[in-house]
Amino acid sequence: MITEQFVDASITPLGNLDTLSPHEVARLQDRSNSGLHTLFRQCALAVLNTGSEMDSTRKVLHRFRRFDVQISQKFRDVQLDLINAPASAFVDGEMIQGIREHLFSVLRDLLYVQDELDSGDDELTESERITNLVFHILRHAGAMRPHVKPDTVVCWGGHSINRIEYDYTKKVGYELGLRKMNICTGCGPGAMKGPMKGATIAHSKQRITQGRYLGITEPGIIAAESPNPIVNELLILPDIEKRLEAFVRLGHGIIVFPGGAGTAEEILYILGILLREENAHMPFPLIFTGPEESKTYFETLDKFIAATLGEPARRFYEIITGDAHAVAQRMKERLDEVTRYRKSNGESYHFNWDLMIPLALQQPFEPTHELMEGLNLSLQQPDYALAAQLRCALSGIVAGNVKEPGIRAIEERGPFQLTGDPQVIDALAELLESFVQQRRMKINHEDYVPCFRLAHRA
Repeated sequence: MITEQFVDASITPLGNLDTLSPHEVARLQDRSNSGLHTLFRQCALAVLNTGSEMDSTRKVLHRFRRFDVQISQKFRDVQLDLINAPASAFVDGEMIQGIREHLFSVLRDLLYVQDELDSGDDELTESERITNLVFHILRHAGAMRPHVKPDTVVCWGGHSINRIEYDYTKKVGYELGLRKMNICTGCGPGAMKGPMKGATIAHSKQRITQGRYLGITEPGIIAAESPNPIVNELLILPDIEKRLEAFVRLGHGIIVFPGGAGTAEEILYILGILLREENAHMPFPLIFTGPEESKTYFETLDKFIAATLGEPARRFYEIITGDAHAVAQRMKERLDEVTRYRKSNGESYHFNWDLMIPLALQQPFEPTHELMEGLNLSLQQPDYALAAQLRCALSGIVAGNVKEPGIRAIEERGPFQLTGDPQVIDALAELLESFVQQRRMKINHEDYVPCFRLAHRA
């Protein structure tokens, strides 16, 4: 029996989005550049395409190019009319419950963010305003749990990892779950799915019925990294920078698994924060881990960090390979430190207000050929400033790999050019080449063509 590939359906929300104002409906129906329809359609498609192995926004949008979503009000109640939606989102004609919830999470966050942007507080500095927006988005989505001791572990890592690495992420998630920790990831496949999968089994053994599997994403990447089926709380932040800030404000510790350019971007982001003198007093668990077979990966990464950010940057993380039990035990010890610190300083458990994030890591970076070539990849600047510049370089490479605007820019003008000091460029070249050789840039690695060129600055 051949299953239909596309389905038409009408659905209504189960929660508090049962009513929208005429203005909100008009905004969601607006197909102009200033409207929300295009963005909502793309994010809705990503949610409906949960479990996809495609990692190119362009390919997803092309495959489902006939998909559309229309918003209507019946007796003032909201109704979403889906046209040519992926059949995999339905069972016997009924939409899968988790996908239905995620679909309205998208609606919730897109509308709320737009309202917040339209009513910005001019009394705050730009940096304060950005942090305030992140806080409001998380609070509105119900993502924060006041008065609960630190228990949320952010897991970063690639969507394109091998089977041994994936199985290891599940083992780590299992060990974390046994210790009653919750999991937060970028919500996609690979190293974002594995820890959640392991934790679900452990939570079941511990009879934890309210285990949290938070997926934090942003519109530019969601189509390439559709939410995995385990995510039970989906959060859509406006851009990659606010997504990263949400991770470090909401999470209590970070575990990094093997990954590609996106994972390196995340590492540079957190190191750019921890290198600031203002954060030197604060415990912030950061563990790099993978199976013993991934030892070379972490040696290359460690070497890159030492060559670019210097030896002081290495003190902020630990590397543990081949021992999921030790990783979870160490994270539990470090989370106890976080609890003691926040309790003694009167800091909230649910949002890390104390963490100083410089504006250079908060401002949105939309990669263009001019901006990429103009990045300051020089050792003649503070280590945290170089980390921010390298973060932008990796963000541009991610865009060129999987995001539609980045892919289009590469097609029109060729690879992005990155120019800098020989020591920085050589270290970056070694890191990126290892990603290519280890097939970490894309799931469909066979047809991968680098979207970047590296050159020494004269």
